[in-house]
Amino acid sequence: METDEALLAAVARGDQAGLRALYERHAPAMLRVVRRMTAQSGVAEEILQETWLAVWRSAGSFRGESSARSWLFGVAKRQAHNQLRKSVLATVDLDDTPEISDETGTVEDVVLANAARAELAAAIRDLPEHLRDVLLLILVDDLAYPDVAAILDIPVGTVKSRMSHARKRLALALAGTTADLSTGNGGEK
Repeated sequence: METDEALLAAVARGDQAGLRALYERHAPAMLRVVRRMTAQSGVAEEILQETWLAVWRSAGSFRGESSARSWLFGVAKRQAHNQLRKSVLATVDLDDTPEISDETGTVEDVVLANAARAELAAAIRDLPEHLRDVLLLILVDDLAYPDVAAILDIPVGTVKSRMSHARKRLALALAGTTADLSTGNGGEK
């Protein structure tokens, strides 16, 4: 199996098979990133297609200063920003995402777990965008700090700092909720 960097070099030479291989490896994760930026799935898919067209056209500009994966995600993020700048920005409500409950637990366990997930989703949604972006790229998309830095065009130290701030804010936001859930107050104060 060829590396992403080798495939990107092949794309720069006009190799469609290389583009197809990169697409198969990275398109699903790239679409998740773009979908977080727009609530309209049709718009997200259009941005993804524009992204791959941009990759085809600009693969030769990849200089290897970051991983090919982070370069691809950076192209996707720039395409999304460019497209969304032209249109009205819609947001995605994290509460609308499907929940998978553990049916092996008791009803009380399921209720508490769902409440905790709802509180976590709300706490993430309430984070400032610059912290939320870093948190989701690292935890949801499983990207390394250097890749996140390349995608967001910020230093790695800033990524680490933002991740630390995001964790602290989440811990503070969830501290009261966790105590309420464990005492049975359900968030009522």
